[in-house]
Amino acid sequence: MAGGWTADGAVQDQIDSTVDDAVQRARKALGHGESEHYCQECGTEIPEARRLALQGVRYCVNCQAEMDKKQAASSLFQTADEPHIFRWGSSFLATAGRDRDIFP
Repeated sequence: MAGGWTADGAVQDQIDSTVDDAVQRARKALGHGESEHYCQECGTEIPEARRLALQGVRYCVNCQAEMDKKQAASSLFQTADEPHIFRWGSSFLATAGRDRDIFP
């Protein structure tokens, strides 16, 4: 059912597009190829156990953690522990954490 100026199925098309984008980002994030012996960011040696456990690893644990934090901060998607922002009329309500903290 279309609403206003939207075409039939427009909402589902947007949902499908969002899911497709997330799948593409996840696939891109997967390592592939041979792992590096030294971190591309700081130059420290990457332990053999890490190189064997993760195919195509390019960074040490510390640098990868920092990169993950930066990516999460700029991500369009929120994890369960990140603040949520809800639209309420013309204003926004930011919560301190999970939905269950406000809506038990």
